[in-house]
Amino acid sequence: MSLPLTSRIALVTGASRGIGYATARALAKAGAHIVAVARTQAGLEELDDEIRRDGGSATLVPLNLTDSDGIARLAAALHERHGKLDILVGNAGVPGPSSPLGHIDLKSWNEVMAINLSANFQLIRCMEPLLRQSDAGRAVFVTSAAASQANAYLGPYAASKAALETLARAWAQESASTPLRVNLFNPGPTRTRIRAIVFPGEDPATLQTPNQVAEWIVPMCAPDWSETGRLYDYPTRTLQSFRAPA
Repeated sequence: MSLPLTSRIALVTGASRGIGYATARALAKAGAHIVAVARTQAGLEELDDEIRRDGGSATLVPLNLTDSDGIARLAAALHERHGKLDILVGNAGVPGPSSPLGHIDLKSWNEVMAINLSANFQLIRCMEPLLRQSDAGRAVFVTSAAASQANAYLGPYAASKAALETLARAWAQESASTPLRVNLFNPGPTRTRIRAIVFPGEDPATLQTPNQVAEWIVPMCAPDWSETGRLYDYPTRTLQSFRAPA
C-alpha cells in the first residue's frame, strides 16, 4: 500500500533535535524524502540513521540559517536535483535572552530575529518557486503562544514569533489562488531544549514529547490538506483562523 507522502520532497529546518527531528522522522515514515537542515552535523547523522532504520531516505544539509546565501544555494541544488519542493517545515528557532527589554543588547536581539524571522523570510523567497512546481505545495511554520501572550522577559522571542505569524499570514493571502497552502502550528509546552532553557525549573515529565507533537504536523503537509492561512493550536486541538485583514 502506498504511503501518503510517497514521492514528496520535504525540507525541515532545525531537524537535528526536538520537534524538527521528530517531524522529519514522522514525514519520512509517511513516505517523504527528507531534506534535513540544521547546524549540528552529529544530530543530522543520528536522524539519518533513524530514518534509514525506518525504511526512509534523507539528504543532510549542515547549514546555519543565518547564511542567506547558503539558503539560496540549497534552493538551487533542490531545483537541479528534484525540480520542485513539496513540503517546507520552518521549525528552527532560538529562545533568546530571558531578561527585561532594557537589559538586552542589540546583538542578542539581532541573533533572535536572524533565526526566528529573517531565515524564514529567506526560505520563503528561495523556496516559493520550488513549492509552486509541486501539485500540492505545503508550508508549515512552528510558532508559539508567546506571539500573542507577549510574556514578560521573553520580548525578543515573542516579537519574532508574532512577526513570523504576520509573515505567514501575508504569504497565505498572496498564495490563496494557487495550490500552495501556508499554515502555522503552535505545539504548546513541549519537552525540548528551548523549553528547558526558558523554564529551567519545569518538570519535563509533565510536558508532551516532540514525537506526540510531530504526528499532528504531518497531516498539514499532505496533498489532501486544503486549509490555508490557519493556525493549528495543538494544546486545544483546534484550527484557528488568522485575524481578518483590516
